[in-house]
Amino acid sequence: MTAVADFSDLWDPRPGWLNTASYGLPPRPGWEALQAALRDWQVGATSWEPWDKSTTRARESFARLVGADAADVFVGSTVSAAVAPIAASLPDGARVLVDDIEFTSNVYPWMVHADRGVEVVAVSTDQFVDAIRPGIDLVAVSAVQSATGTVLDLAQVIAACKEIDALLVIDASQAVGWLPLDVTGVDALVAHGYKWMMSPRGATFGYLSPRLQERCRPLHAGWYAGRDIGDSYYAPKMQLADDARRFDQSPAWFCYVGAAPALELIEQIGVETIHRHNLALANEFRAGIGLPPGNSAIVSAAIPGADEAFAAAGIRAAVRGGNLRVSFHVYSAQADVQLALEALDGLVKT
Repeated sequence: MTAVADFSDLWDPRPGWLNTASYGLPPRPGWEALQAALRDWQVGATSWEPWDKSTTRARESFARLVGADAADVFVGSTVSAAVAPIAASLPDGARVLVDDIEFTSNVYPWMVHADRGVEVVAVSTDQFVDAIRPGIDLVAVSAVQSATGTVLDLAQVIAACKEIDALLVIDASQAVGWLPLDVTGVDALVAHGYKWMMSPRGATFGYLSPRLQERCRPLHAGWYAGRDIGDSYYAPKMQLADDARRFDQSPAWFCYVGAAPALELIEQIGVETIHRHNLALANEFRAGIGLPPGNSAIVSAAIPGADEAFAAAGIRAAVRGGNLRVSFHVYSAQADVQLALEALDGLVKT
């Protein structure tokens, strides 16, 4: 059976890195591929086409990770830009439901359409499913909440959306790479790769269901969205790809050079294996600060003075919504948990 420990030599984390929810650390294959491409760029050793092959590899790997057909996956640069064509497709007066702690990349793209009557309704996490009622046209929510680490009951949300025929858009930036996911029943799933997929910032992936592809206009269409990329360089004819690739943004090549090996390594290790590893460490930390077991690789806790204690101990984490936020991934170890608990000694009651 594959174990995370079998791959531990592919990372070089400085002890105390507990902040993957902010950005992930690159595995050696991704780092080395990126350095090689940068060296080639520096001296003009190659054309761009070899770099661009990484975009195809990354697209196909992402599709496998979320149970999608690669023909239904597009690439881009940010979550907000990926969501924008969906928001533009909403009719005037549409109502969008979001969590009141939703990261704004999955909120602002809907809110900017307020001038044509699009209304964003925000409710608390514990009331979210009950708020999926007739009158809601689209549900936009994260698979894992950035601020709290709360894991969405995706099956329940899918069922509620289906009952009222509402579109469902999932931001999976805090999920893909450690949480098993499948796009069945989802209309769109978008994720930036620089967190749990351990890719350079600038590599974003999105799944669009066939029904949503038909509703959306490819607002970012350029040469890379052409049916034949090599024949799409110059005006005035336009023949876009027939599949989700027509929603591609022209990729930042080097980001995908680093992304492809990272995603393929996640596949090799196995998301289920990474999931078990991350939860074991997160729950060991939770037990150490007096919390019951959870189901997330992100732990959020109100511990006054924790940020200062971590800084003094050289531990890198985050503060979100006034709470300490720590996050565990494939390169995290029990030693990191113990280092964190020692730093918090005297600040928590267990």
